[in-house]
Amino acid sequence: MVIKSVLKEELRNSRQLKKRYESRLKALPKGSLVKKKIKNHQYYYLVLRDKGQVRFIYKGKTVSPAEKKKYAEAKKLRAKYRKLLSQVNKQIQFLEKSL
Repeated sequence: MVIKSVLKEELRNSRQLKKRYESRLKALPKGSLVKKKIKNHQYYYLVLRDKGQVRFIYKGKTVSPAEKKKYAEAKKLRAKYRKLLSQVNKQIQFLEKSL
């Protein structure tokens, strides 16, 4: 019975972690910044998915370093949270099967 209560507590903690990771993913800016070269000119676009379609939103010929940094950091954090979310989902599945 002690083991079962510990597993239940761990399941509850894992579900809280899942909610936290999902909320942090939603808080990040959508999409990523890409640079395209068209006829020897460089243009910046924001690439994101909207209703199942990939959309390119024109940002201009130049983008501030702060904006570049913001999207680069968001990309790293998004990858980190997706990995953590995958791990916690596997843990939740295991714990549910164990109970």
